Amino acid sequence: MKKLLAAFAALTALTAQAESLSVAATAVPHAEILEFVKPALAKDGVELEIKVFTDYVQPNVQVAEKRLDANFFQHQPYLDEFNKSRGTELVAVAGVHVEPFGAYSSKIKSLDALPEGAQVVIPNDATNGGRALLLLQKAGVITLKDASNILATPKDIAENPKGIKVRELEAATLPRVLNQVDLALINTNYALEAKLNPTQDALAIEGSDSPYVNILVARADNKDNAALQKLAKALNSAEVKAFIAEKYQGAVVPAF
Repeated sequence: MKKLLAAFAALTALTAQAESLSVAATAVPHAEILEFVKPALAKDGVELEIKVFTDYVQPNVQVAEKRLDANFFQHQPYLDEFNKSRGTELVAVAGVHVEPFGAYSSKIKSLDALPEGAQVVIPNDATNGGRALLLLQKAGVITLKDASNILATPKDIAENPKGIKVRELEAATLPRVLNQVDLALINTNYALEAKLNPTQDALAIEGSDSPYVNILVARADNKDNAALQKLAKALNSAEVKAFIAEKYQGAVVPAF
């Protein structure tokens, strides 16, 4: 009985020492990567609680309001724009991977076949909308007034030889309207959820030199938290690098 009591006391002490960490993430690949590191973090005394979201706003709102500790779904340009427009002070803790942004179609096999007046949809948030337009410019579909403007909008299109019609929709809805338009510019996390293979299905895709590294984000007041730093270290580990390479086959690229 004494041995059992001692074992229970040791287990209770271990449980008491474990620190919980709540992290918001979009389902693919962010939550999948977090699930991969969860067992290692548990061994390191951190109980990881993963909250899956389908949008790009609430993960930041809930971290800013201290309802969650951190999030993992966005890149630095998006975070900068969010902080500026919402008055928040969220900060990057670690860079993890790049999801090369792609252009997809269920109607054409190449951008050369894009018809006159084609219906094209892009994300409606400032940074990903600009990112989509920059990719269309790189592919020769349009020319922007400022070729390097990451916050470009359809109003910034200077040359539009095929007269494409650009509409802005919420990023998460783009895969669902793919068969209703000629071309959709889709974030890789949503493309993967829709069973699209970016390296095979995209008619145009960013290179591996994309500046849009997906980051672990927290509030300024908790960015140095020990549990959060353990998560950052785990996300930048050789094991995660191998996991990303094997699971996503180039659709997601490690950034470390």
